[in-house]
Amino acid sequence: MKVWHRRRVVHQVTDAQPSLSADIGRREKRYFVQMGIRLVCLVLAVALSVPWPVRALLVAGAIFLPYIAVIGANQPSRGVSSAFDHEAPNQTEIPLHRREIGS
Repeated sequence: MKVWHRRRVVHQVTDAQPSLSADIGRREKRYFVQMGIRLVCLVLAVALSVPWPVRALLVAGAIFLPYIAVIGANQPSRGVSSAFDHEAPNQTEIPLHRREIGS
């Protein structure tokens, strides 16, 4: 007589996903840090008398950092599930204006 044993699935607290508000807060902080770096690049490009390659690098940072920051801010973390990942009955969907951080 064979006895079949089922393995229990044990969930650990480290498996838990961060909440949506924690994820948005983390993305907002990262966005503001990147915008602060952009501001520093812009001020240094105008205020410093440096050779043109350094100035071009600072101007490029001031031009391209907003694009990179917005793309990064609108991309959710890997661990956070999206409203489109699964469908549950009677689940209210998060409004679209709360899913992304605008620029």
